Amino acid sequence: MAADSEPESEVFEITDFTTASEWERFISKVEEVLNDWKLIGNSVGRSLEKGIFTSGTWEEKSDEISFADFKFSVTHHYLVQESTDKEGKDEVLEDAIPQSMQDLLCMNNDFPPRAHCLVRWYGLREFVVIAPAAHCDAVLSESKCNLLLSSVSIALGNTGCQVPLFVQIHHKWRRMYVGECQGPGVRTDFEMVHLRKVPNQYTHLSGLLDIFKSKIGCPLTPLPPVSIAIRFTYVLQDWQQYFWPQQPPDIDALVGGEVGGLEFGKLPFGACEDPISELHLATTWPHLTEGIIVDNDVYSDLDPIQAPHWSVRVRKADNPQCLLGDFVTEFLKICRRKESTDDILGRSTFEEEGKETADITQALSKLTEPAPVPIHKLSVSNMVHTAKKKIRKHRGVDESPMSNDVLNTIVLFLFPDAAEKPLDGTTSTDSSNPPSETEDYNLYNQFKSAPSDSLTYKLALCLCMINFYHGGLKGVAHLWQEFVLEMRFRWENNFLIPGLASGPPDLRCCLLHQKLQMLNCCIERKKARDEGKKTSTSENVTNIYPGDAGKTGDQLGSDHLKYTDKEKGEVGKSSDSWSDSEEEFFECLSDTEELKGNGQESGKKGGPKEMANLKPEGRLYQHGKLTLLHNGEPLYIPVTQEPAPMTEDLLEEQSEVLAKLGTSAEGAHLRARMQSACLLSDMESFKAANPGCFLEDFVRWYSPRDYIEEEVTDEKGSVVLKGELSARMKIPSNMWVEAWETAKPIPARRQRRLFDDTREAEKVLHYLAFQKPADLARHLLPCVIHAAVLKVKEEENLENISSIKKIIKQIISHSSKVLHFPNPEDKKLEEIIHQITNVEAIIARARSLKAKFGTEKCEQEEEKEDLERFVSCLLEQPEVLVAGAGRGHAGRIIHKLFVNAQRMLRSLGIVFEH
Repeated sequence: MAADSEPESEVFEITDFTTASEWERFISKVEEVLNDWKLIGNSVGRSLEKGIFTSGTWEEKSDEISFADFKFSVTHHYLVQESTDKEGKDEVLEDAIPQSMQDLLCMNNDFPPRAHCLVRWYGLREFVVIAPAAHCDAVLSESKCNLLLSSVSIALGNTGCQVPLFVQIHHKWRRMYVGECQGPGVRTDFEMVHLRKVPNQYTHLSGLLDIFKSKIGCPLTPLPPVSIAIRFTYVLQDWQQYFWPQQPPDIDALVGGEVGGLEFGKLPFGACEDPISELHLATTWPHLTEGIIVDNDVYSDLDPIQAPHWSVRVRKADNPQCLLGDFVTEFLKICRRKESTDDILGRSTFEEEGKETADITQALSKLTEPAPVPIHKLSVSNMVHTAKKKIRKHRGVDESPMSNDVLNTIVLFLFPDAAEKPLDGTTSTDSSNPPSETEDYNLYNQFKSAPSDSLTYKLALCLCMINFYHGGLKGVAHLWQEFVLEMRFRWENNFLIPGLASGPPDLRCCLLHQKLQMLNCCIERKKARDEGKKTSTSENVTNIYPGDAGKTGDQLGSDHLKYTDKEKGEVGKSSDSWSDSEEEFFECLSDTEELKGNGQESGKKGGPKEMANLKPEGRLYQHGKLTLLHNGEPLYIPVTQEPAPMTEDLLEEQSEVLAKLGTSAEGAHLRARMQSACLLSDMESFKAANPGCFLEDFVRWYSPRDYIEEEVTDEKGSVVLKGELSARMKIPSNMWVEAWETAKPIPARRQRRLFDDTREAEKVLHYLAFQKPADLARHLLPCVIHAAVLKVKEEENLENISSIKKIIKQIISHSSKVLHFPNPEDKKLEEIIHQITNVEAIIARARSLKAKFGTEKCEQEEEKEDLERFVSCLLEQPEVLVAGAGRGHAGRIIHKLFVNAQRMLRSLGIVFEH
């Protein structure tokens, strides 16, 4: 058997060399494709329902074949239909007319609004097209056309395929096709003729009927009546009687004070040109019989007003210019610039004024001078004049990117507390009227931008407008310079930054917003410290440690509950807290005297008994239940330092430092010390507030889970509670034990600060000063996209278009994925902006159509609803049927549009059926 099967396999592999010529090989390839697609034999489906060409699903599949070295693409276009019972079908289908010929006779889908041109011309549900492949020349010569037609005819005959096969000839833009369809004993040829000018006899129905009858060559006499479907199409292009209402915003008027600076917080919206270019009205007579209608060169019964069916479609302007899309696109372009602020505005833009003329002898006197008294009234002109002078040093006086009026308006918008009113710092934030926690407000979480009422968000909008209207990149650099100078002014004078939520940096926001929040934290600490020094130097707790002033006992207790575990208490502490730097920051007037007053010299250690004789310091309030284990005195909760706030880049930097320490014993020990800076500070505060305390006392308050109590029976037989430290606290060389032994009884006010606000503020100011405009745009682009989405949602709510709601949800979903990456790709950002622009264009089209159809002018509510529904359908559907044709409300408006325009272009499309 094996010997027999081997020759068979060899015979199977023999190549058939009988297809010798390239032409025969080409025919064979066409037949092979038709066989692969199972287009062999007759397959008649159900009769076509009315409108199925528009509502149904069209699909296509393609393949490539070649004639010698010339490549063709073969494409099968077909309407997806449910399969029918094959067994019953085969009995009926023998000698049946091919499906395509039946489709030619069907009048249910004569004028599909959106379909392949061959579907519109012939009403076919399925066909195959052979066309030159991409980058190939068109088939122009007559001999090549005939050769292709011959190939098609032979392939259809050999395979028994009854699906029409077309060949595209001449240039593609002409859409010229010739084809053939074969059936049992019948054949249909599809031919086309292109005429530059239509002969007069073919401009009316009677002339077209004459040519139709002569072409079919029917031998019957008298000739059966011809069935006709007629459509006239009128194109309206002239909208001069309707001025497009959208106008670019008048920036000069805004700055001049007619509207006010608040306009800087609003993005423009709308199309600068009419987004609807044409309106096509199709008047249709769907079923007519020859003889009923007269239409010749002398007289015509075809009055479009009397047509039974009217349908309308609109042609949209290609890529209309949209203001919102342009604003965001121009802002994105800044991200690609390389210049620094110094390159744009000149060198040393952030130098202190008069630095080059300062006398060195003033340096010592500067150190001995008292702290400057804060200025209680800010003048806008004072805030912006410094940078102006610096710019003028390097360029002409009249070359400043922005005028004073524009700059003053923006500064007042960004810093409303800079108006002519006292600044005491109590109302420096905008939290008096917080926005409701709506879905729109919380959108910044998804976009990693900033809250819509924040300073960062407003800054992004202002920079966007400056970039578009006032100086471009130079204006952006100028405004940023002024902003950084304002930040330094506020830091030096203890003025809180408005428009920022209190508390540590919000890691859900963009990095720039976190930096500004960090600077605000520094200002708060510095201001509280300075005010504490001024008000009193007594031992009052609230004055000694003003950082906790105003907190109730419950609030501070809840703060400590956040750190009830060792690990929780160690997170987020600065790696600099354990440094050996000599720069100690104390907040008492005479540290040495106070140490001596407590019977303690610098560097002197003592046991619990010696500590018990110390004077308690830094007590906040008495704990409700706990007492000290050794003497039963009440346990006092101490005033502690708050943990250092951190931005995401500092957290990442700290993580890298800790990771680089490695897994060695020394590295692990150093890592533990760095992480336990806050723990050590709290232990020292606890020792100062509770002289003579033990580690067990501290653990009972700080981490209750690590102090285990159980009921035991003593020698007398009574049940008592006995407590001990947890297993992890008993590990030799435990970090908590080491820290406790190292800790001295020092109250929080005399400890080295965990959070060095001076250093952190200078780091933030340095970071801001050296941001290039491109870096700034990268930071703020999420805020701009956030603002654009909110603007689109606001405008959509006015129009209430259901399809746009879905698109906006897709934009939000797409943006949240893209913007969470540190450096999103430009291509993905452009996609988001393109989606926003598309929505803007759709809303502009809706407003354009509503203006043209006068939906707001309708007196009757029912007519208004019908018109609004009609306009909504025009936006979403390829063609909309006009209820009541020319006699309906919408029909009368359309007729008036054409009459007013005085220009009607009529193109005639007629389908003849025999």
